[in-house]
Amino acid sequence: MYKNFKVIDSHCHIFPDKIARKATDSIDTFYHISESGVINGCGFVGTAKALINQCDSVGVEKCLVTSVATTPHHAQSINTFIAEEVRQFPERFIGFGSLHPESECLEDDVAHLIDLGLKGVKLHPDIQNFKVDDPKVIRIFEICNKHRLPVLLHTGDSRFDNSNPDRVEKILKMFPELTIIGAHFGGWSIWDTAPQILCKYKNFYVDTCSSFYALSKEKAKEIIDLYGTNRVIFGTDFPMWRQEDELAFLFDLGLSEQDLQKILHDNLCNILEIKQIIC
Repeated sequence: MYKNFKVIDSHCHIFPDKIARKATDSIDTFYHISESGVINGCGFVGTAKALINQCDSVGVEKCLVTSVATTPHHAQSINTFIAEEVRQFPERFIGFGSLHPESECLEDDVAHLIDLGLKGVKLHPDIQNFKVDDPKVIRIFEICNKHRLPVLLHTGDSRFDNSNPDRVEKILKMFPELTIIGAHFGGWSIWDTAPQILCKYKNFYVDTCSSFYALSKEKAKEIIDLYGTNRVIFGTDFPMWRQEDELAFLFDLGLSEQDLQKILHDNLCNILEIKQIIC
């Protein structure tokens, strides 16, 4: 089904082998996904090898990989790890780094990230425990805007108020030239409200990850139509979901081949200003 398409999985988490099982389980626990029964049996561990094996089995050619610094002093070591994995698998991985708003050396952290060749920044307000419109976090957006670094931002959670649409909207208004990719269609677990508020911001893209399991095909198509296919990007939140299942859901929405290719590949290439990310 996918052989005629270039496919990038634009939202993947990888970890060092020795902590990958623990890290994968902690994500599952945070979102209580296993309790719903929807992920039991996937059996993935968040290692680079496991990700590549899954990609090879499905035909996904490249992945955007990242991890999250839960403390300020972890940022540079995490970014070094991601960069090393990208260097080891340059044809398979694109790397985004992590920053933490409590860091006392944010400029140095960003310089280090750029020197490593990482292409953007991933932030997770819930796991990192901050509100996106906190002044310390706004400083991160200022620096990313200055360096033209796109930000992949976890957005939404009905249990918290760290990255819900009203707060994200403030950032989009403050930094209209900064590209922000809102994970989970711009609002995990608040899919009905987030697109209504955020779809009008042209610098705001969204990815599809950790959403299809909770949406009907009609609702997913409605959300994609609200944002427009030029601003939707395919992602799976590896190791949480099977690429095969996520692709099957997307391909069953009745989208044109042109729109599918935008979502699967072209939109991320445009964000990263790389016209041919895959030969």
